Amino acid sequence: MYFLVNKTEIGTTGQMTTPYHAKYFAHELTRQAQPGGVDRLSMALFDACVDLNPHQIEAAMFALRSPLLKGVVLADEVGLGKTIEAGLVLCQHWAERKRKLLVICPASLRKQWALELQEKFNLPTMILDSKTYKQAVREGNGTPFATDKVVITSFHFASRFRGDIRAVPFDLVVIDEAHKLRNAYRPSNKMGQNIKWAIEDRKKCLLTATPLQNSLLELYGLSTILDDLIFGDVNSFRTQYTNAGADLNALRGRLQSFCKRTLRRQVVEYIQYTERIPFTVRFRPTDEVRNRSRSAEVLW
Repeated sequence: MYFLVNKTEIGTTGQMTTPYHAKYFAHELTRQAQPGGVDRLSMALFDACVDLNPHQIEAAMFALRSPLLKGVVLADEVGLGKTIEAGLVLCQHWAERKRKLLVICPASLRKQWALELQEKFNLPTMILDSKTYKQAVREGNGTPFATDKVVITSFHFASRFRGDIRAVPFDLVVIDEAHKLRNAYRPSNKMGQNIKWAIEDRKKCLLTATPLQNSLLELYGLSTILDDLIFGDVNSFRTQYTNAGADLNALRGRLQSFCKRTLRRQVVEYIQYTERIPFTVRFRPTDEVRNRSRSAEVLW
């Protein structure tokens, strides 16, 4: 899609002589590119104020690659910058004028998310909680989730106002610490069920360093947040991948289509981690320390 631009005059800066100039400036104005192209992500990189690593760019490209998928899981190990990866995806959507954006995270991480997006990606944000929600309603905004900023809210608040979220056509929903919703497929998990319903038809990006902890069913639970049709029902998943003789290679193949995980050992060539060497130091307490310990035991 291109804007119609006058071929003979552009303000006071000069004249445009060919339709190619019109297409070029229209392309720059809309900041659009082919899906999956490297130049598409370069527009987000232009706005970012961060030092990026190759695996972060690859993860962002993975999340932006397929327009058909309902979402992806970015499951890098702790400390590899999943927030940066999600920030790139959010920034790219913003550059493409897709500005209905929502971040759902633990309540303790809301301010951190707001600072990261503002300082590193220059994105306007709004933390939506009970106070800001009521204030918006008092000011005449009956749908506080429908705003021109990146909305950041907690799991519990998103569950409580699931109807409001479902009513807004969000272009992207980012869920941090997504493993907290790994049991969302179970009817007994009310919060997971509420959030899953609220964002059912939206594009999603799930962030978790621990997509699998105790059971393969946790992978199934994360997949249902993206799309219920990825693996079918839970009984089918159990039959194929958890029973004796399960085809785990087939499961890995299915996961590669929507889940990307980078390990620390894969990035040591360009990220230098501080080497930690544990050692034991013998300690002999003094008489004063022993006496204080006895006094504490008597006190408690």
